[in-house]
Amino acid sequence: MAGMARRPLSGFMKALLAMGGLLLGLAAPDATAAGVACPPGLPAGVFCGTKDASAAVGGTYALDPSHSSIIARYFHLGYSYSIFRFGKPEGMLTWDPADLSRAKLTVSVETGSIETPVPGFAEEIASDKFLKSSTFPKATFVSTAFRRTDATHGEVDGQLTLMGKTMPLTFKVELIGAGKGFGQPRIGIEARSKIKPQDYGLPPVMTTPIDLVIDAEFAQTP
Repeated sequence: MAGMARRPLSGFMKALLAMGGLLLGLAAPDATAAGVACPPGLPAGVFCGTKDASAAVGGTYALDPSHSSIIARYFHLGYSYSIFRFGKPEGMLTWDPADLSRAKLTVSVETGSIETPVPGFAEEIASDKFLKSSTFPKATFVSTAFRRTDATHGEVDGQLTLMGKTMPLTFKVELIGAGKGFGQPRIGIEARSKIKPQDYGLPPVMTTPIDLVIDAEFAQTP
């Protein structure tokens, strides 16, 4: 065995080792991956976003409902999380990277637009048994303060109004990407928070916090 270990590598073995190194390099996490993720062959005037916060230029932005989602996750009897998705979101972001005290965010969603894979359950959640969508057709979040925690993360304090009740709420926010967009500059974020169902008058059967996950793209208005 020792004699075999001293033998020079054949050309075939060298090729195998070189290929293995190449595959390992492709599989390994790359800190520059975000910079090369943009697919080739994009039409002229279409630009991918990057994690560079300086690309989030100041201005007024409108939420793009075609590239945004509002999801509620609720613990299902100790087995899993049930997922509820809300459609028809609207929102405006006033962004001033030089002075966060001037930044403002307002987002609303139609509570009756809820979707769930359980047949008939969306209608029940929207009914007077839960969200009372006919009486309170929208839920709204209005920011009160922005804070940076690092180059791509921060927190947004605000007031959430749901079912006629307004309570303070803080979202933890991550910058997903910013850049020239396609026609107007764009900012994309993910925001997460939790609410207590009883704070907003939801029925006692809902005993655990509800996770809110918002993925949103904002396009700068002309």
